[in-house]
Amino acid sequence: MAFLTINLRNNDRLTSWKIEGAMEKSKVLVVGGSGYIGRRVVKASLAEGHETYVLQRPEIGLDIDKLQMLLSFKKQGAHLVEASFSDHRSLVDAVKLADVVICAMSGVHFRSHNLLLQLKLVDAIKDAGNVKRFLPSEFGTDPARMKNAMEPGRVSFDEKMTVRKAIEDANIPFTYISANCFAGYFAGNLSQMGTLLPPKDKVLIYGDGNVKVVYMDEDDIATYTIKTIDDPRTLNKTVYLRSPENILTQRELIDMWEKLIQRKLNKSFLSKQELLSSMEGLDYASQVGVGHYYHIFYEGCLTNFEIGDEGVEGSELYPEVTYTRMNEYLKLYL
Repeated sequence: MAFLTINLRNNDRLTSWKIEGAMEKSKVLVVGGSGYIGRRVVKASLAEGHETYVLQRPEIGLDIDKLQMLLSFKKQGAHLVEASFSDHRSLVDAVKLADVVICAMSGVHFRSHNLLLQLKLVDAIKDAGNVKRFLPSEFGTDPARMKNAMEPGRVSFDEKMTVRKAIEDANIPFTYISANCFAGYFAGNLSQMGTLLPPKDKVLIYGDGNVKVVYMDEDDIATYTIKTIDDPRTLNKTVYLRSPENILTQRELIDMWEKLIQRKLNKSFLSKQELLSSMEGLDYASQVGVGHYYHIFYEGCLTNFEIGDEGVEGSELYPEVTYTRMNEYLKLYL
């Protein structure tokens, strides 16, 4: 039997605790493994030495890019498991192969939006009866703190809470990952809407630009996610990824970029009222996005609270992870 030894210092005395079985590597099933975060979770799981299964849905059809990605996982040592959300028995059989299920299905409205499909996965996990940890598709803002979010953007938070309720009602052990702002969507573009690239001359600042935001490299998100799955400290907890050097204001992010390009950008400022007024006439997906920007850059929803007993912080749990700082990340765009 393997043991994990945790050393705790209390009143200058070092106390060692042994947790039985904690070092045994769980078998992992990744659902949504060909997606933006899912592909990184598969890679991280393999890198950490977990036997890794990736759900292959027959609905993939003629999507050659997704198929090629799944086959590349197979070359790296992952197992592809065919199952469909329209076939409960196939989902149960897939779930029975793993100790931990990680779902990374898309929850953004400008791409596919499949969050409530997870309810079928919850039913399969419940019927399988073997899963010791389920990580549903979250990875962004903690939905439990967004009860007063504005329409229509609150739909994402409401759906995630619906999935959480189903998990907890079924007494399925869980870990929720709150990874805040993906760097690819929020850092490389200096948090500009409508583009993924940094502006060349002009930059728009939200409010005064001094609200603290958390930017996370997506590969780091996957690394921290896999670290949690066999950790008793994260069982039935929310893991917040708040890597200290990546807690930045928009102004600080812009300043990093200006130092890299060695020149100043022309700055304009968008008031709260101007942002909210801009929603009028936008399509549904764009309104959702603008609403999320409002909560992040004006209300400070990622950093305006202290982590309580219901949560833990990733970089504190896993100081051995060398996470990507945003000043290094931005160099990719030079």
